[in-house]
Amino acid sequence: MTSKELLYVEDALGHEQYFQAQCCETASRIQDSDLKQFAQDIERRHKELFRGFYGLL
Repeated sequence: MTSKELLYVEDALGHEQYFQAQCCETASRIQDSDLKQFAQDIERRHKELFRGFYGLL
């Protein structure tokens, strides 16, 4: 992997961590159980994406 490709992967990891945190925070504030579940599902998806990108390293 080139240094430029490594920077792209690191950038993607940072974005996925940010999205995870935002979804977690949002889910903790939502009162509606269906919307809360939806936000938690999105958070799980971003965790999976993070693991996928991390696996490239």
